[in-house]
Amino acid sequence: MPILLSHALAALLFTGVALSRLHERATGLPRVTFIAALLATALWALSIAGIDQSDGIPRVAESLRNLAWLGFMYALVRRDPRTPEHRAVAILYGIVALLVLVNAGLAMVWIGSGGAMLPEIATLRLVLHMMAAISAIVLVHHLYTAAAPGTRGGIRLVVLALAAMWGSDLLLYGAAWLEADIPGQIVVARGIVMVVAAPALLIAVTRNGDWTLHLSRTVAWQTLSFAAVVLYAAAMVAATSIIALVSGHDARLWQTAFVVGSTATGLAFLASPRVRAWTKVKVAKHLFRHRYDYRSEWIRFTDTLGKPDDAAPLDQRIVKAVADLTDSPAGLLLVPESTGPGGGLGVGLDWNWDLPSGSAPAALAQYLVDTGRIVELDTVRSGATDAVEAVAIPRWMLEGDGWAIVPLAHLGRLQGAILLARPPIDRALDWEDFDLLRIAGRHVASYLAEARAQEALAEAQRFDEFNRRFAFILHDVKNLVSQLTLVARNAERHADNPDFRVDMVATLKDSAGRMNDLLARLSQHHRARADTLQPVALRDVLERVARTRRAYHPVTVSGDPALLAQADPARLEQVLAHLLQNAIEASLADAPVALSLTVDGGHATVIVEDHGCGMTPAFLRDQLFKPFASSKPAGFGIGAFEAKQLAEAMGGHVTVASQPGHGTRFCVHLPQPRSLDAAA
Repeated sequence: MPILLSHALAALLFTGVALSRLHERATGLPRVTFIAALLATALWALSIAGIDQSDGIPRVAESLRNLAWLGFMYALVRRDPRTPEHRAVAILYGIVALLVLVNAGLAMVWIGSGGAMLPEIATLRLVLHMMAAISAIVLVHHLYTAAAPGTRGGIRLVVLALAAMWGSDLLLYGAAWLEADIPGQIVVARGIVMVVAAPALLIAVTRNGDWTLHLSRTVAWQTLSFAAVVLYAAAMVAATSIIALVSGHDARLWQTAFVVGSTATGLAFLASPRVRAWTKVKVAKHLFRHRYDYRSEWIRFTDTLGKPDDAAPLDQRIVKAVADLTDSPAGLLLVPESTGPGGGLGVGLDWNWDLPSGSAPAALAQYLVDTGRIVELDTVRSGATDAVEAVAIPRWMLEGDGWAIVPLAHLGRLQGAILLARPPIDRALDWEDFDLLRIAGRHVASYLAEARAQEALAEAQRFDEFNRRFAFILHDVKNLVSQLTLVARNAERHADNPDFRVDMVATLKDSAGRMNDLLARLSQHHRARADTLQPVALRDVLERVARTRRAYHPVTVSGDPALLAQADPARLEQVLAHLLQNAIEASLADAPVALSLTVDGGHATVIVEDHGCGMTPAFLRDQLFKPFASSKPAGFGIGAFEAKQLAEAMGGHVTVASQPGHGTRFCVHLPQPRSLDAAA
């Protein structure tokens, strides 16, 4: 009797709501499908009230009710003309509708067999009922999340009513599956739930508002994944049922082996990056109008760029952020080798890329500046490109696994370029790739330009701080020079021992001269003494510099003793002292540092060579000759910078070659005396 009363009342209420909708045309919901769903629900409730719940006819009516509500929900989702993912939505709803139709077919088989059905088929029917209920609840959640935020208040009652309907179905069939019978109390409770759901639907549809829905790509992916899991579970249930029919007493063993083996195979298959990439490409290509979910891609892009500085260098984060957009497994940053025009692109930091030994020519940098194009390397490999682009691409890029070159231009200046590796699923770049990479390239170029401007500003600030510190030192040194000068004068007048007096005077005068030179170099109010360039015997200078270091490190000297260079002896000794000290600090205690001489292109060349830790190409290009940049934890970064400045002041220059783990070779090139050049 309670089952009869609850379901009869539910049938009456749903019929009344449907009739009210027939006379009221102004509604925010799809009218025809909504009325059809209401009438199908009333028919289902009436069938349960007039026929036993265990009969097959209420099951068929329940399937019709579910199909009607699924049609109403699908019509509601499709109403938004701005939603392009109609095909994806149709597939998701079609999968759930298929489960409902299978349930209806099994119910008809039940009716045709007069209630005589194998236990395994009956169990399969209950499982499919539960799967259909769960799937429908997921679609209800999707309906709510797809609604515009401002309209969710109006749709909330509809969502609650449908969730309660399918939730009660899930509870009923779950209990029947556990107890092998349909509990009457839950059937009564389901009728009461439907009695409450009818007025909730009436209240919801009488509200006016914007029912425009925005399909979430994320929810679509989640629902599609869940649908795949549901189909997999259905396949497992069907397969195990068939195994139970044919395997006899060993059915449980074969069922376990089949489930474990197929699950392990499926997990191994899905764990493959290539499979995931292929699935993503195919689904995005056939189910969605756009390849990319621009909102989620941009959030991930900015999150990668905005990570703390201690996570990874900015240059490396830039490469990763751009590579992630196209699922490229690796990337390489190419940076300008010089700030002026005509410079090429050198290898910078990488992300999962084996650093090549080459660099990009100036032609590529100029081509990227002039055109701003994203270079598709497969097009260059096939020869289907213009001659200018083909000549600009270096061979090492074409021989490797490079896929595309993204220029990084900011305010008309090239800040660098990113070489992307080929994604796991090879494909040609399309218009979406070009647009997204072009925008991302401009964005990261502004990051690079700002970072370099900040480095220049920080360097200027460090120089200011450096000068401020030495302002105090200047005062103390000036006092010391005055005291030493006074001592020298007193020594000349009062020293009794002539030999002692001579040595003391020479020492004090030398110290005073050095202090005055230091003051002149540091103070803004003094002029440094002019460098006196003269022929210098390089072998003698090398011996003096080596002699001061041999007490604590082996140093070898070789070269022609007659080789001369036009230089200032004090400045040259200072240059070599800096380079030799750096070489010693980079070497092991027993690894000798070699000082040698040679003639190269009309220049006398001093070579300082060690076999120590070496330096990376990025450090050589970007930091070696910059002040306050050092690879040593306690270094000031002044030595190499000052050596370069002093060598250039004498008309020479410094070059360096280094390889990590193999050592470093500094070459100081100095002009030879003019008389020697003329004689030659």
